[in-house]
Amino acid sequence: MKLLRTLFSGRKDTDVLAEEAMKGQLRTVLGRLLSKPVNVLAILVFLLFLIGVTVGPYFYPLEINYQDMTQQNIAPGRTMLAIPKELQGHIADISVGSSYSMGLSDAGEVYLWGKTQVTRNVDLAKTVPENMGKIRMIAAGFDHAVAVNEAGEIFCWGNNRLKQCDVPRKADGSDFVYLAAGYQFTVAVTSEGDVVSWGNTNMVDMSLRKAKGPVSKIVFTLDSAIALLQDGSLVYLGKADNALSRGVPEGSFTDLAATGHTACAIAADGSTTVWGEKEYGLDRVPEMEGRPVSVEAGRYHYTLLTDAGRVYSWGRNNYGQASAPSGAEGAASVRAGYFQNYAIGADGRAAAWGLKGYLLGSDGYGRDVFARLLNGGRMTMTIGCVSVIISSLIGILIGGVSGYFGGRVDMLLMRFEEIVASLPFLPFAMILSAIVGNRVSETSRILMIMVILGVLSWTGICRLVRAQVLAEREKEYVLAALAMGVRQWGIIVRHIIPNVLSVVIVDMTLSFAACMLTESGLSYLGFGVAEPRPTWGNMLSGCNDSIIIQYYWWRWVFPAIALGLNTIAINVIGDGMRDAIDPKTEER
Repeated sequence: MKLLRTLFSGRKDTDVLAEEAMKGQLRTVLGRLLSKPVNVLAILVFLLFLIGVTVGPYFYPLEINYQDMTQQNIAPGRTMLAIPKELQGHIADISVGSSYSMGLSDAGEVYLWGKTQVTRNVDLAKTVPENMGKIRMIAAGFDHAVAVNEAGEIFCWGNNRLKQCDVPRKADGSDFVYLAAGYQFTVAVTSEGDVVSWGNTNMVDMSLRKAKGPVSKIVFTLDSAIALLQDGSLVYLGKADNALSRGVPEGSFTDLAATGHTACAIAADGSTTVWGEKEYGLDRVPEMEGRPVSVEAGRYHYTLLTDAGRVYSWGRNNYGQASAPSGAEGAASVRAGYFQNYAIGADGRAAAWGLKGYLLGSDGYGRDVFARLLNGGRMTMTIGCVSVIISSLIGILIGGVSGYFGGRVDMLLMRFEEIVASLPFLPFAMILSAIVGNRVSETSRILMIMVILGVLSWTGICRLVRAQVLAEREKEYVLAALAMGVRQWGIIVRHIIPNVLSVVIVDMTLSFAACMLTESGLSYLGFGVAEPRPTWGNMLSGCNDSIIIQYYWWRWVFPAIALGLNTIAINVIGDGMRDAIDPKTEER
C-alpha cells in the first residue's frame, strides 16, 4: 500500500512530527481538541446555547415589565388550542378560560382541552360532574366551569375557595339566555332580563342596580362591568370614575365585548365603537368587508365577525391572537377569551389561533419561562464574558510585567496581588453591590457587576502569566531580541505574551464558566441583576420556595439545566484545550 501511494498519489509518507510541523500549531491543536468525542459534544452544546441566547431573543422578545396573573404557573405544553378530534365537525359552542377551553357538541356533550389544572389540587377535566344530561349552555371561567342542561340544572365545578361554585338554590337555568364565567364569579341573564350572579362579584365592582331595565348581556373588564340592555342601550356598572365610565356611547347597539381596560360595541347602523384606555391599538378598528355581526374580546384584543363571513382581529399580538388565519373565513360564529380565538363554521368545525401554550411553562407572574431563559442566558453569558475580558487584561498586564522585570517590581506587584486574592470574594462583592447598587440605574448596576467580577477575579490568571513569563524570559529568542535592541515593552507585548497566550486562552475558558456561576450566585442571593430583568441566577432565586420546588418544577429545573450544562460544556472545552496545547498533561 505504501508503494502504491508513493507511485500514484504523488505524496511521501511523513512521520507524525513532520506532519504536525506541516499543519501548523493551530491546526494541530484543533485536531487534538476534536479528536475526543466528549470535546466535540461540549463544543456543540456550548454553540447551541450561544446561538440560542444570541439569536433567540429576536424571535422571543421580552417585555421587561410584563406580567399577567391569569397565566401564572402554567405547566409546559402546547395544547391550549388542541380541539379534540371527536369534537371537530360537531361543535355547537366554545367558551375560553384562562389556560383551557370548553367545548359543547351538537349532542350536548362537554369537552375540555388545554391546561385544565387550574390549582395545585383542582383539575377541571378530572372533576367534570357525572350524569349531567344533555347540556345546552357552557361557560369557562378563570378557575371554574359552568354548564346548564336542558332541564335547567346548573352544574359548576372547579376551585370553590371564594364560593364561585356555590350556585344559588333557587336558580333555574331553564330560563337562562346568556351565561358568562369570569374571575371567581358567574353571571347569567334570563329571558326576562333579570341577572343571576354568584361567587366573588366584588372583584369587578359590579353594581346591578344601575341597570335600570331588562339586561341582554354583561361583559367584564379587569375591575368593572358593562351591560347591554334589551332596548339596545349601554350601562356602566362600576363605581370608578375612569375612561370607561366617561366614554360610554349613546344610541342603540346589538353586541358588546370588553378587554381588560376597553370596551367595543356594534351599533344598530353597523358602526363599531371602542372606548376606554388607548392601549395596544385597540381603538384602531380595521377596515372590514361586510357589516359587523358579533364581537368577542380577549385579554388585550378583539375578534369581530361580519355578515360576509370575514373575521378580523386586532389589538395586542404577542401570542398571535390578533392575527386571524385564512382558515377562519366563512365562519358562522366566533369565540374569544384571554389569548385564544375560535372561528366556528356551519359544518361544526373550528379554526383556532392565539396562545397554544408555553414550551417551558410560565412563572409566578405569568411570564414565559422559555423567553426569559433565552434573554436571561444572554445577560448571564454577557456578564461572564465581559468580566473575563476585564480580569484577563488586568491579569496579563500585571503578571507579564511582574514576571519579566522581577526584583522589586515583582515583589511589589505580587504583594498587591496577594492582598486582592485574600479578600473574601463573595461577601465583598455582595457588600459593594448592596452599597452602590441601589444608588445607580439598572444599566449602571449591570456594568458595575461586570466590573466587580473582573476586578476581583484577575489574581489567578496573573499568577499563571507570571509563571509562564518567568520561564519564557530565559529563552534564547528573548536574548536575541535584546541583542537586536528591541525595547523591553516590545519584547513583552510582541514576543513573550503571544507565546503564553495559548495557556491564557485555556484559563479564560475556565474563568468564563466561573464568572457565570459567580454572577448566578450573586443574583440568586439578591445582589446581582435585579428582577424583572432575567438572568439564570435570579430565575433560580425566584424558586427558593418549597411549594415551587414541589409543584412548579419547570420554574427551577430548566434554568438549572441550562446553567449546569453550559458551565460543564465550557469547563470540558477548557480542559480539552489544555490537553491539546500540552499533550504531556495526559501522561501525568
